[in-house]
Amino acid sequence: LLAIINDILDLSKIEAGKMAFERIDTNPWQIVEEVLSINAVRAAGKNICLKAECASAIPETIPCDPVRLRQILINLVGNAIKFTDIGEVRIKVSSQIDDDGEGVITFTVVDTGIGMNEAQLSRLFHAFAQADSSTTRRFGGTGLGLMISRRLAKMLGGDLRVTSRPGVGSEFVLTVRFPVDNNTKVLWPDSGASDSPKGSRPADGSSRQEKSTCLSGRKLLLAEDGPDNQRLIAFVLRKAGAEVTVVDNGRLAVEACTVGGSVDGQLLEELPFDLILTDMQMPEMDGYSATRVLRDKGCRLPIVALTAHAMGGERERCLEAGCTDYAAKPIDREKLVALVAELTHDSSHPSIQPLVHA
Repeated sequence: LLAIINDILDLSKIEAGKMAFERIDTNPWQIVEEVLSINAVRAAGKNICLKAECASAIPETIPCDPVRLRQILINLVGNAIKFTDIGEVRIKVSSQIDDDGEGVITFTVVDTGIGMNEAQLSRLFHAFAQADSSTTRRFGGTGLGLMISRRLAKMLGGDLRVTSRPGVGSEFVLTVRFPVDNNTKVLWPDSGASDSPKGSRPADGSSRQEKSTCLSGRKLLLAEDGPDNQRLIAFVLRKAGAEVTVVDNGRLAVEACTVGGSVDGQLLEELPFDLILTDMQMPEMDGYSATRVLRDKGCRLPIVALTAHAMGGERERCLEAGCTDYAAKPIDREKLVALVAELTHDSSHPSIQPLVHA
């Protein structure tokens, strides 16, 4: 129901010309990695191979709206997984300079799913339309996702096209245009694709390697009840080298730090974590309560609050509960990694020395 409401709201905003857009430096490969992470569990549940590859050098950043680009790709990959029972879903990324000297980055989502015939393709981008009534009965959905995605693609200065064959699969091609100048940096992401050129590497390889291992050896506990947030935040932290244990609520976070795995138990003599990240709104036990319980038991680990609340005083409320610091959602991946690195940079710091409950 929430997905239907969100789709209708998005369509209404687009129709009224009130859809908000921003143009900021956006790392296209980072968006692809996030989309893979968000959809990884669904693909694994169907035993489908989900992967991405870079077919050419791509710009390190493009001026774009990362939220809308991510929204389009999540919809395309989600649909591909939904309609594929055997085989794979692949994202191919490439870029080129067109005849007008403008850059074009292309995201191609290919699946080995049920495919569509010409009649079905002709209805695909219409509002509330799906391939046919049997598709709605079997797979559900609003029939708005692809129409919205195409409208968003055009608002990003690009387009969304599709080719398909019944029983073979479908190929959705998203293009986004961007200006090119002498300062545009290109890179070959380490996608692991077999057709990536040997010896190719990011233009700033050394700094990227440093960033990707800046949390190496850190052991983190993440308390978060939202599956998508679990996957995305854990992916970001693991990408930076951390070991991440994920639990669904504050009670489980407390149990992970106590003798016998009990909320009422004493704090472990040697805690298996260097830092705790906790959502503040969770079932069973929220982040505020979990933080207070841990502090009452003598836990001195850094605890980072994760919350979508943007109201004034929210940070102060988290700190009053005992949190060390605060990160607002949606998460800024670089800021989050930097914060965790800062709070765990020195193992001799007293704030990360576990205490035995007296």
